[in-house]
Amino acid sequence: MHKNIAFYKSSPYASFQSEQWIIVSVSDYPSISLQSLVRIKGWQVLAIGNSKTPKDWSLKGAIYLSLEQQANLGFRVVDYLPYDSYVRKSVGYLFAIQHGARRIFDADDRGEVIGGDLGKHFDLDLDSVDVKQQRIFQYSKENSNRTVVNPYVHFGQRSVWPRGLPLENVGEVGHEEFYSEVFGGKQYIQQGISNGLPDIDSVFYMTRKAGSEPFDVKFDEHAPKVAVSEGKMVPINSFNTLFHYDAFWALMLPVSVSTMASDVLRGYWAQRLLWEIGGFVVIYPPTIYRQDKAETYPFIEEKDLHVNVGRLLKFLIGWRCEKRFFFEKITDLSYSMEEGGFWNENDVKLTVSWIEDLIAIGYKQPRLMEIEMDRNNVKNGLTNNIKEFVPRKLPSMHLGIEESGTVNYEIGNLIRWRRNFGDVVLIMFVSGPVQQTALEWRLLYGRIFKTVVMLSTQADADLLVERGQLDQIYKYLPKIFNRFNNTKGFLFLHDNTVLNYWSLLQADRSKLWIANKVPTSRPVVDGKDSTWFAEQADMVNKVVRTMPAHLQVNYKESSPSEQSLALCGSEVFYIPQQFVSDFVDLVELVGDFEIHHKIAVPMFFMAMDLPQKFDPVLNNMIYKTNIVSTSSFSFYSAQVPAVYPCNVSTESDFVTVDKAHGCR
Repeated sequence: MHKNIAFYKSSPYASFQSEQWIIVSVSDYPSISLQSLVRIKGWQVLAIGNSKTPKDWSLKGAIYLSLEQQANLGFRVVDYLPYDSYVRKSVGYLFAIQHGARRIFDADDRGEVIGGDLGKHFDLDLDSVDVKQQRIFQYSKENSNRTVVNPYVHFGQRSVWPRGLPLENVGEVGHEEFYSEVFGGKQYIQQGISNGLPDIDSVFYMTRKAGSEPFDVKFDEHAPKVAVSEGKMVPINSFNTLFHYDAFWALMLPVSVSTMASDVLRGYWAQRLLWEIGGFVVIYPPTIYRQDKAETYPFIEEKDLHVNVGRLLKFLIGWRCEKRFFFEKITDLSYSMEEGGFWNENDVKLTVSWIEDLIAIGYKQPRLMEIEMDRNNVKNGLTNNIKEFVPRKLPSMHLGIEESGTVNYEIGNLIRWRRNFGDVVLIMFVSGPVQQTALEWRLLYGRIFKTVVMLSTQADADLLVERGQLDQIYKYLPKIFNRFNNTKGFLFLHDNTVLNYWSLLQADRSKLWIANKVPTSRPVVDGKDSTWFAEQADMVNKVVRTMPAHLQVNYKESSPSEQSLALCGSEVFYIPQQFVSDFVDLVELVGDFEIHHKIAVPMFFMAMDLPQKFDPVLNNMIYKTNIVSTSSFSFYSAQVPAVYPCNVSTESDFVTVDKAHGCR
């Protein structure tokens, strides 16, 4: 039974029961939106306070739980909840379940339900004949390699992507060729779309705003709701989502990740477990209008999303468990997620306490159902019913324009860039503190390339930054080549150089690219004297003498003399897959010689092929020597393939670069 019986019996709500709850976290006095939620008939609003909530918080019609009242409820999960976060809503979920909840609408205090009636938007009675007999559009399982969907495309806004969508999937803006269908009745989690300010990530918010104007995005209210089939997932948030009783176990908000990632990780974790009981998620047309209050937050707050979410999806799709009871499966998955580095042991302990609390208040765990993912079975689906639906292309005010033609232009660019570079791996060396810039670069380039591998002098496991030394960075590349041996090629980029990828579309990806004809000189290797250059030349000659015939012949044909060194800009270069084995062989020939990166790379390129056969695209980059790297962008140009030096070290610098890229 309850751990604090005395308090529970003395509570004014001890005998209160309601089947339908709206749960919000409050940090300020009641908003107009929250006051409108209280007026929704048939629903009880529960406001959860935190350390920032005013002491005299009150709203007629709402139940309010302060920190002290939450602690007195005696729930085990309270021990793991931060004092200043919305994740304290986990206490509210348990309180509502304890007081008779059958449906819980997870909301925030700035969303107003369109029309003031949740029943007009969501399916509230899953046991009704009408709901069970309805046929719901479902994302097709035909493409088994596609593990995540962007629902905003289906509802008319293909240039917008939700928070939690892997950046590598942002470029997937085409609509479905066809849908399958599924019977209703088991849509235990129902995600609504938000007009006004939809659920978007920080990079979209900060780079797509038109000055100080608030976002006012509108989605297609006439588009049919759409289900997400087994094997596919969709981002789910904590401010416009309806949970039915059979999915109440899925309400737990993780505590060991950032607040901006907590509800998204919860959603993916829940979806995988939902398959075990035969349930699924359905996305509904606009259900709320959410006001943009022009609040921003650091990119680092979304670190757990952009760094781990793609890897998390692969992990969840592949997870299997033979446990006989559902709560055992929940615990097993939570342990596995700790082992995978997706959250830490606090969330494992939280999960155990959450399950114990659920049992203590009388929640009945759902029955397991046999799933047949490995045999590509579509449970509950009508596999022979193929349906077509072409989404509308709505105006996108978020771009500061109303004409959809401009949106189409941006979308067309994104598709074209992704088509050209979606099978190219970007390898980036990050100078300085990676905590300030690594995530920003991944946000910028992750939408375009197959993946972004980050290197720096200091590794950072949380940001997936690997250790590397810039002076001999080429020695770290073979291991990366081996990890991605099925790609078209590899593009190396030092973060003191800004890459304008749209200017590379015409380049031949079967050829080598390097800036071998831009103005440069020996001082480009800072602080090195003639003696050092002579030692470098001696090591180069020793390596050349050990080269196999095809590499040595190429090098000697293009090298000026044994006494000279070839120098060229090596801040950015491209190696197609067909030259990878030669590059790896050359690194092995260098061995323990400490040949500088800016000398080794030009040597490698001249050995791999004749300079006249290089693609000349990078020779048009802006390359200025003997000046200090700057963040002023005084000589930045969007008309060239790359700009050096251009130091991007702050979020405002990053936003400037990203806006320039977004306008192409």
